[in-house]
Amino acid sequence: MLSASVLLVVMDMTVLNVALPAISEDLRPGSIELLWMVDAYALVLSGLLVTVSALGDRWGRKRMLLTGFAVFGLASMAVLLADSAIEVIAVRALLGVGGAMIMPSTLSMIRNLFTDPAERARALGVWAAMAAVGAALGPILAGLLLEHFSWHSAFLVNVPVMVVAIAAGLFLLPESRNPRPGRWDALATVLSMTGMVALVFAVKTFGKYGLAPTALIATVLAAVTLGWFVVRCLRRPDPLLEIGLFRNGPFSAGVVTALTTSIAMAAVLLLLAQWMQLVQGYSPLETGIRLLPAALAAIVASPLAPALAAKIGARTVLAGGLAVTGLGFLLLFLAPSPLGYWPVAGALTLIGIGNGALAIASAVIMSGTPAEKAGSAAAIEETSYEVGGALGVAVLGSLAAAVYRDQLDYEGPQAGVVRESLGGALDAARELGSAGGQVIEQARTAFTDSLILTSGAGALLMLAGTVAVWLLMPRGLDLSTAEH
Repeated sequence: MLSASVLLVVMDMTVLNVALPAISEDLRPGSIELLWMVDAYALVLSGLLVTVSALGDRWGRKRMLLTGFAVFGLASMAVLLADSAIEVIAVRALLGVGGAMIMPSTLSMIRNLFTDPAERARALGVWAAMAAVGAALGPILAGLLLEHFSWHSAFLVNVPVMVVAIAAGLFLLPESRNPRPGRWDALATVLSMTGMVALVFAVKTFGKYGLAPTALIATVLAAVTLGWFVVRCLRRPDPLLEIGLFRNGPFSAGVVTALTTSIAMAAVLLLLAQWMQLVQGYSPLETGIRLLPAALAAIVASPLAPALAAKIGARTVLAGGLAVTGLGFLLLFLAPSPLGYWPVAGALTLIGIGNGALAIASAVIMSGTPAEKAGSAAAIEETSYEVGGALGVAVLGSLAAAVYRDQLDYEGPQAGVVRESLGGALDAARELGSAGGQVIEQARTAFTDSLILTSGAGALLMLAGTVAVWLLMPRGLDLSTAEH
């Protein structure tokens, strides 16, 4: 049941990307409103992760998880009342609240339910596999729904699953909490929420607008509040977040794995989805199906990773997984020109196999964490994924945009629109008549080049992550016996 809840949350993240064009056509949001539709979920989720995880340790992890299910379901139902862009943004923000309650609660409950390290590693392998299933099903389900129903259906599919999850959770899940919760730190709560929202906002704004004043102000605010938060947590005997966990080498290796993988994956998979639709001309449903190799490979690799780690060592599997993911990005970089689907399918398969290591990353993080601090560990891991995804889109996405602009030598009518994005170039080309064909060809070639070079940057990042994990992980760590 814990794995099924993760499946739905991950699926919901991917559904929006496919549903956005239909939402835009119906509600006609402005460019700023469209950005907030995408960003509201991540900003709320990242801001609440630390606080909600700490609350779950004190209030009860089962209670927090079931409340998250209820919030997620109610937010999904509220979309029926949404007939403006602002109301959709509010729904997305409320979904972020529910997601912040669900994601870390599942990890911390697995840490407490499976006291045997070997069983916990297998459970986390299943958990990671279900996340991969969600990533695979999201675009396909959204494509099917949008072919037959309105965009509201992409949200409403959550409701029956959440009802079943609440009913099952009431009977199947035991309650667990920190027996020595300590005193609640209200100032640290405010600092963590302010700092995380400011950090994610700054990263996203830098990616979209460069050195904008709002991004610089948000960066300063994030640095001050998060720095103060870290110092405060290190000095208190009962911190809101157990920063001291980073003194543990395997824990840090697991976080590095989550961070580097999400940075590279967020950018390259986003570019691949656009390449398939705007360059290759696939429909949203066809795109979802053609992205399946990564998810299918991860579904197979994730449950097998703990058994492989027991045979050859957790360090080898964790670092090896990052290396295999890097090979997938390298295959995209070295693929013959013009880029076709089959090298992409091979790359996606390698990326999916490598992502099986994320199951080991979660197991390594949890194995070095005391049961009463499981919420802190879960919050740090989920924050790594969230910040990594934002960094990937902002930093590697900005690199892709710069390469795209550099590869274009078009200087004719609407040059600014053409150089802004591939979507803008295709729209402008329709208005240019006979001259539009050359613009489309140039823009598609430039976008493909940007995808290839960004994949090369992703490969270098995964190489750096591989080296860092190899150095941080002790050679003899055995997840079947590891316990704090």
